[in-house]
Amino acid sequence: MVKSKKEKKIFVLDTSVILFESNSILNFDEHDIGIPITVLEELDNFKKGNDDKNFEAREFIRLIDRLAKDRMLHQWNPIDGKGKGKFKVLMDTGGNGIQDANRVFHQDKADHRILNAALQLQKDEEGRRVILVSKDINLRLKAKSLGLVAEDYTTGKVQNISSLYTGKTILDNVDPGLIDLLYDKGYCQPGDLSRGITPMKNHYYILRSGKKSILAFFNSANGMIEHVEKRAVYGIKPRNAEQAFAIHAVTKPEVRLVTMQGVAGTGKTLIALAAALDQKREFKQIYLARPIVPLSNKDIGYLPGDIKSKLNPYMEPLWDNLKFIQNQYSESDKEYAKIQEMVANEKLVITPLAYIRGRSLSNICFIVDEAQNLTPHEVKTIITRAGENTKIIFTGDVHQIDTPYLDSQSNGLSYLIDRIKDHELYAHITLEKGERSELANLANDLL
Repeated sequence: MVKSKKEKKIFVLDTSVILFESNSILNFDEHDIGIPITVLEELDNFKKGNDDKNFEAREFIRLIDRLAKDRMLHQWNPIDGKGKGKFKVLMDTGGNGIQDANRVFHQDKADHRILNAALQLQKDEEGRRVILVSKDINLRLKAKSLGLVAEDYTTGKVQNISSLYTGKTILDNVDPGLIDLLYDKGYCQPGDLSRGITPMKNHYYILRSGKKSILAFFNSANGMIEHVEKRAVYGIKPRNAEQAFAIHAVTKPEVRLVTMQGVAGTGKTLIALAAALDQKREFKQIYLARPIVPLSNKDIGYLPGDIKSKLNPYMEPLWDNLKFIQNQYSESDKEYAKIQEMVANEKLVITPLAYIRGRSLSNICFIVDEAQNLTPHEVKTIITRAGENTKIIFTGDVHQIDTPYLDSQSNGLSYLIDRIKDHELYAHITLEKGERSELANLANDLL
């Protein structure tokens, strides 16, 4: 029996895909890639600046220049690498016997010119399957309304967000003697759980037996189940088991990468910052950073004032957490003064994430807040900058995305949790219970 040859498709990439991942052109196996000329025009507008999208635009332009060599781009050219397809730049004709998106949607704009380029390619390559790939949901809907197949860019996308790793397991009806043993000795063998469980590295447990319960942790370094004690850090006491686990993960020296996921008010940023301050002697600096997501999709230049004034609205929630920790002490306490001193001496730095690009992250505790607004590529870039004695903590809510081309499955935090779980350097905990206030919990539960 002769095997049928695998269909070789043509994928047309939208600008949003390239700004999401600059090397996306390399991730389509043997299939061919079309790049509308309008995409290159849009990338030209994005190439200047220090944001991640500007970096991705520049990297893609360099990649295309390298792939093109001395060849013309309006013709099919090979993509470097074994088993890769070809690529070319597509012209926007609009008309010429095809649907004209500018006319259909009554507006001449970049998205419609990209649609026209894909429609023209579909006509020119009759018999081949042409697929528009875009992170823009509305553009995909417009494409489908014109009879053009459209898909999301799914590389790095978590397939089942409902089963995303939570970092903990609750075991009921545990032998009460085991709980007593953990309280007495502080550890036990994994086999003592008697559940046929092979523990994941650095995984947390809530063990229950009637009214008895204990918090536990599988220490991948020594292969033991260990008791996790609830402990306060810099005046912040854990209010639930998950917060106790989060403090344990951040303060455990062997764990170099921590993620915390949870809805607003669960204490993610507060716990991360307080636990980092508790370890201030272990690091040269503590960085607390977050990505800048422009309000209403307007650049920060839209806001009044100098650069510091423009950034204040984005950084204020981080300062609020620091003030809350500081206010656990009176002004006469040394801990209160120590925080002020750390800020003044830049031992504790609160900054936009873009401002640390290119910096060496050695001897640093680096907290990245709102990590759900990062792409998987951006998360990888941050982690690969980690030097000696660096701990990185990502916090965020994978269901609260503020950027237009990410969702709960494709954001960098979900990707990281899904890919890095069960590694000896990594620990994760999902915080579930809101501790901000009863009113905040009411909003999270019912609105």
